[in-house]
Formats: sequence, structure tokens, C-alpha cells
Amino acid sequence: MTASPPLHPDLAPLAFLLGTWTGHGQGEYPTIEPFGYGETITFSHVGKPFLIYDQRTTHDDDGRPLHKETGFWRPAGPGRVELVLAHPTGIVEIQEGTLEGTTIDLKTTAVARTSTAKDIEALTRHVDVDGDVMRYSLEMAAVGRPLTPHLRAELHRSG
Repeated sequence: MTASPPLHPDLAPLAFLLGTWTGHGQGEYPTIEPFGYGETITFSHVGKPFLIYDQRTTHDDDGRPLHKETGFWRPAGPGRVELVLAHPTGIVEIQEGTLEGTTIDLKTTAVARTSTAKDIEALTRHVDVDGDVMRYSLEMAAVGRPLTPHLRAELHRSG
């Protein structure tokens, strides 16, 4: 097994995200029934100035897969961060925002979609990490609705 490369110095402000996080969340939106979900997020690196992000969720009731996204978290200068995500639903999302300690606030700067993807217009993410506990919330503007609370979860670092 190859040892991990050294952490790129630009990633020092985001190093608190590294590892695997698991936990539960709640989802809601005016166009769907509320639901509970299990989630696993992994942040890793390859020695370059970005974190690799991999996320998946499953439905609390029966364990069926709900969502998956993958992408990159990139430092963008002091107190700034960028997020580039691909979703299997045909959405590509770019968010930019602030990093203050272990709190991140992001908002959409661009969304691209395939011709069959749902009309997602904007998202915001608020992430707060306290040691080995991550709490986040996500708001979404989609299918003609304004920014509305959609997801919130609490995850615990498991690795």
C-alpha cells in the first residue's frame, strides 16, 4: 500500500474536512414528501491543491440509494473556497463562498444541466464542523420555487 502524499500547503485551512463522515439527515421540499436518509461523505487528497469529495445517501426506510455526488473542494485564497460537483441526475454545480475557521458558506455561481435534468437554479450550503461532528444545511431553488430549505444533517467522522 502506498503512503498518502503530503498535504498540499494550500489545503491547510480545509484539512479539518479530511476523513469519512457518516450520519443521518432529513430532507424536505414543497414538491416531495419529507424523508430521512443515511449519508456517507469522504474527503481525501492526492497532494494537489484540492480535496476530493465523494458523497452518497440512502433512504432511512428501506436503504435504497437516493443520491450521489462527486467533486472537488478548492481553496480560493484566504477565507475563500470553491466547490465543483457532478450529480448523476445530469447536473453540474459550481459554488463559491467563505471559509471562517471550520464554518463554510457557499452559494451557486453556475449550474449546468443536461436536457433531461430537473431545472435546478441555485443552491446554498452551510457547513459547520466541531471536532468530529459535521452539521450542514442546504437550500435549493428548483422547478420554479425560490431558495427553500431542502436538506439538513449531522455526520460524525468515522475515519
